[in-house]
Amino acid sequence: MMTIRQTAVSFAAFLAWASPALGQSSRSLGPSTGSVRIEQVQAGFIASGEAGGGTLRFRGRSYPITVGGLGIGSIGASRTVASGSVYGLRNVSDFAGAYVQLKEGWAVGDQGRGTVWLRNDKGVTLNLATRRQGLQLSLGADGVLIGFKR
Repeated sequence: MMTIRQTAVSFAAFLAWASPALGQSSRSLGPSTGSVRIEQVQAGFIASGEAGGGTLRFRGRSYPITVGGLGIGSIGASRTVASGSVYGLRNVSDFAGAYVQLKEGWAVGDQGRGTVWLRNDKGVTLNLATRRQGLQLSLGADGVLIGFKR
């Protein structure tokens, strides 16, 4: 069984590996290969959790997706709608999997915005603009698991 320290070290190593790619501008990632829209509920006090779903649009088709994750760097609760571009997606099967998410944003009542960058180990990157409702401040990183609804 992994200790909290081992888990934290593993997560930090993964963030170090993924952060340079997530910090790129969308221009440096090349042309968009798809789009995604996600709706989720988030809650946290230092540690955070989120659950939701959405739709991937890729090569003229729509794919329903599920989204869930755990992370650090959030205080409060909010409902988030995020939409944006997908980069580096060659096969639809490369979309599902574990992503590292770097986020910043805020929500007070029905006013709130933010930006989210996600990247998986297959080179798929998501650049999403978020709209939030609730009371939350986010600045941190999460591990996000994206799958396809069956």
